[in-house]
Amino acid sequence: MSGQPLTEWERARRRAEVFGEALPETTRDERDDDRRGERRDGDTWLQEQVPPHHGG
Repeated sequence: MSGQPLTEWERARRRAEVFGEALPETTRDERDDDRRGERRDGDTWLQEQVPPHHGG
């Protein structure tokens, strides 16, 4: 290793190599997840959970 100090970016990269990425770069609401369109209200979810023999 050279005698020069590491930049913040280099330190972060080395930490990620050793420990993995503890926190993502973006938050969940910033990402374009495919699951966004699947949001349903609570009643819809409950109706989908009723077993067929209970007369859904």
